[in-house]
Amino acid sequence: MLASISEFYHSLNAVGRTTFITTPILLLAVVVLLVLERRFPYRKGLPFFREGLFVDLFWYTLVQSYFLQILIFGFIIAPLAAHFGARFHLVSSWPVAAQVGFFVITHDFYIYWFHRFQHSSAFFWRTHEAHHSGKQVDWLAGSRSHIMEIVINQTIEFAPIILLGANPIVVPIKALIDAVWGMYIHANIDVKSGKLQYVINGPEMHLWHHADHEEVYYANFSTKFAVWDWLFGTAFLPHNRKPERWGLPYAFPKDYFAQHAFSVVRFDEAALAEKSKLFRYYHGLRWRVLGWLGSRMPAAKVLQGWEVPEQVHTTVPAPRPGGNPSGAAPVASASADSSRPVATAAS
Repeated sequence: MLASISEFYHSLNAVGRTTFITTPILLLAVVVLLVLERRFPYRKGLPFFREGLFVDLFWYTLVQSYFLQILIFGFIIAPLAAHFGARFHLVSSWPVAAQVGFFVITHDFYIYWFHRFQHSSAFFWRTHEAHHSGKQVDWLAGSRSHIMEIVINQTIEFAPIILLGANPIVVPIKALIDAVWGMYIHANIDVKSGKLQYVINGPEMHLWHHADHEEVYYANFSTKFAVWDWLFGTAFLPHNRKPERWGLPYAFPKDYFAQHAFSVVRFDEAALAEKSKLFRYYHGLRWRVLGWLGSRMPAAKVLQGWEVPEQVHTTVPAPRPGGNPSGAAPVASASADSSRPVATAAS
């Protein structure tokens, strides 16, 4: 078996060999983060099969990532490289480590400013609000990103690597760094990094960024390097305090396709479910699948009455914006104001 693996490895090109190595590292990182979430939870009692897990894992992580990789590299970056590829060789003579470091830092600086812009632009907020819609944030929550957001950011991320003449293996190496760091900053891990938090970003600051608290509607935009927030005055990290609410302060669809449709036209998902039995059945499929896999139903407080599969007869009041159940406080309807990220949308 080892001989077969070795033969397969040597049959790959440089990028394939690098990916062959980075893939198990990524899977190992997932296992480590899962263990740390169970052992040192930032938010105690957060279930593994939390609300939105199926959507984040199947639709965003597997399906969307696969097709967007084909779109971005095959239909955007490849034509750009064919036209401009021979004109720039800025980093081609650098060591691979220097190339990786250069692109990690410069792209992270760009992401800080684009992310900040998304929270201040009504149009671009609609490409980002899905990322903030989860009320139970964990290692996989970062995968929930609008198609347009991914196309813009990953094109700007990977196109320069190809166009500036970097070693092709920089692409899978940087992709690994992005994936692991992205999972880490969203992970439900209680991290106390001390003064390192002024430089390196982690859950300590980024979980605040996903909170439904007015103080952070316009704060903590950094992804990898928290120094950008501290340098440009957008850092928020109170001592001895944690968020009480996560997510958006207005109702947001829970279905993958509905989330993308909602970015174009506002509608009430609950009202749609009341009118369409087919939609209710489709929406309940993820709970049926989890049931078939032997998992338990999610906590009632994360379900609205219309979301509960037919075999469950006990319904609960809809949660207030922010996620706390209350019989007297229905979910706020999405209105025109919900497209204003600074005033009404959670960061």
